[in-house]
Amino acid sequence: MAIFNNSDSAHKGTKPDTNTTIITAGSTIKGEMTLACNLYVDGEFEGTINSSKEVNIGKSGHIKGDISTTRLVVQGYVEGSISAARVEIKAHGRVSGSIESGELVIEAKGIFEGESIVKDVTAAPKKASHNESIPADTLKSLINDNEVKVS
Repeated sequence: MAIFNNSDSAHKGTKPDTNTTIITAGSTIKGEMTLACNLYVDGEFEGTINSSKEVNIGKSGHIKGDISTTRLVVQGYVEGSISAARVEIKAHGRVSGSIESGELVIEAKGIFEGESIVKDVTAAPKKASHNESIPADTLKSLINDNEVKVS
């Protein structure tokens, strides 16, 4: 079977569009992928994935590395750092590492071990470094927008 394939039979239970890159079961890839299409992984991948679309990890999929995408659906196993607008860990899916997302959904029997930061991805404020300050007006605006009470 091919590493990259658009066959619907390779990923039963999902509805990929015609622009889906597929890493099939039995395939192992190491490196960096930058995609402008959906990705479905049922094989093994080690490295970095950057996708402006959706990434699905199938039941036999195994990822070790960093993932940056709009939506991540995990039915298999992911170990590493995840940055996504939405992360879904399905039943029997497993994530070990860190997740930074706008929405985090963990179904019953889904497993997450690690650190998560759930934030508003539509109005992400600039993070200040240890030697950088935030102007008072900007800080007040951030506090008012997020309804945080300061005492």
